[in-house]
Amino acid sequence: MTTAPFALARFRDGDAVHVGLVVGDRIRALADDELGGGLNAFLADPDWDRLEALVTAPGEWYPLSDVTLTAPVEPRQVLQTGANYRQHVIELVAAGLTQNTDRTPEEARAFAADMMDERARTGEPYFFIGLTACVVGDDVPLVLPASSDVHDWELELAVVIGREAFRVSREEALDHVAGYTIVNDITTRDLVFRKDMKEIGTDWYRAKNAPGFLPTGPLLVPARFVDPADTPVRLELNGQVMQDASTSDLLFDVPALVSAASQTHPLLPGDLLLTGSPAGNGQHWKRFLRDGDVMTGTIGALGTQVVRCVAEGNA
Repeated sequence: MTTAPFALARFRDGDAVHVGLVVGDRIRALADDELGGGLNAFLADPDWDRLEALVTAPGEWYPLSDVTLTAPVEPRQVLQTGANYRQHVIELVAAGLTQNTDRTPEEARAFAADMMDERARTGEPYFFIGLTACVVGDDVPLVLPASSDVHDWELELAVVIGREAFRVSREEALDHVAGYTIVNDITTRDLVFRKDMKEIGTDWYRAKNAPGFLPTGPLLVPARFVDPADTPVRLELNGQVMQDASTSDLLFDVPALVSAASQTHPLLPGDLLLTGSPAGNGQHWKRFLRDGDVMTGTIGALGTQVVRCVAEGNA
């Protein structure tokens, strides 16, 4: 459920997937003509007032508990943002997630703090690309590849692009945001840095793109109901709080991210732009995902995402 007056979701009906309007604990299917040609067509020029009018219009509503929700978006591109929460990077560097092993934890923490403060003053966002095939709903268990035992969580506020954005300014950027959703950006830590040729640096393709490594949703909440500058981000692992922060700790805010990402290539309706993950990952806790783990992620008005982990051999 969401605290927003309404939201969008996608739900399964046999082999078909429908877009639905969510109000409280109920949902109704939306026809293409009500959306204006399908989900991404609607997001290209979203008329949220028209959908809000359907909240009280006649229609066949179902309890949310009676349907199977899947990922609420169909992106053509997924952009991920690295090192965008100040405290998160400080903790990762202090925990040893760096190619420099000569510093003490205290020295590493001080080094990282200075680096992040300098980035905030003079730097730019750091982006990399994820595979859209990894975007799944939390109806799909997260299969943990048997090749590693250091799979990590990264709960993130994700921007859902509306009107196409190409070389937009910071001042224009929010006009191109249709809404927001939840993404847990799963990472296999021992694949992040190449061991065969350290000069290559990070290998985000192998570290972040196993099947199902982008659990998304379950809701797409209109931008008007979300404050991206100060929204709580909280992840629990088997009921224990691991991440508990606010987007106010972002180095580069949503307008800065959308603007910067749009300078290279157009951002298309329905695309996902992940904003980064706060402190409290498994690398910090020295506790990684295991068979049977349940992650519960909550981000402000976006509701709650539940991801169940299963070992590859047990999937």
